[in-house]
Amino acid sequence: MHLFEKTVKSEKIYEGRIISLRKDTVELENGKTALREVVEHPGGVCVVPITNDNHIIFVRQYRYPFGEALLEVPAGKLNPGEDHFECGKRELLEETGAIPSEYSYMGVLYPTTAYLTEKIHMYLAKGLSFSSQSLDDDEFLDVVKVPFEKAVEMVMSNEIKDSKTQIAVLKAKILFSH
Repeated sequence: MHLFEKTVKSEKIYEGRIISLRKDTVELENGKTALREVVEHPGGVCVVPITNDNHIIFVRQYRYPFGEALLEVPAGKLNPGEDHFECGKRELLEETGAIPSEYSYMGVLYPTTAYLTEKIHMYLAKGLSFSSQSLDDDEFLDVVKVPFEKAVEMVMSNEIKDSKTQIAVLKAKILFSH
């Protein structure tokens, strides 16, 4: 079969709280075998919350792998069996206190296709009212409000480096701005 690899053997290398790692042996279409290292992740959701005055609500949080605080749209990891829409609502409320009256689904993205199984579902949220944040015990972040057009400029000038945020902001711009 063309453009297909058959899994011959799969070995779990590591099982963590957020990710797992496996090593697979695959048969290529030419009959030879190759190794594939796969990071398994349950997936997640990100939400672009837009205020009535056309600002995006972001969160700034420290990201250990990069050693810096990054500006991102609210997002979170799916729990086992959790619906991505419900996850997005939960994460948005927990991180920002925002409760939207309107959601629009913007699709799914695969952040790293060579070795990661994570899929991130993207939503746009409007008609925001606010309650209080409910952060996890190990979660520390600042809520930051940025004008929509300024956020697009920040993506294009690489001030916003997070891939899900870049894609979600630009999709929101193309799909929903006037």
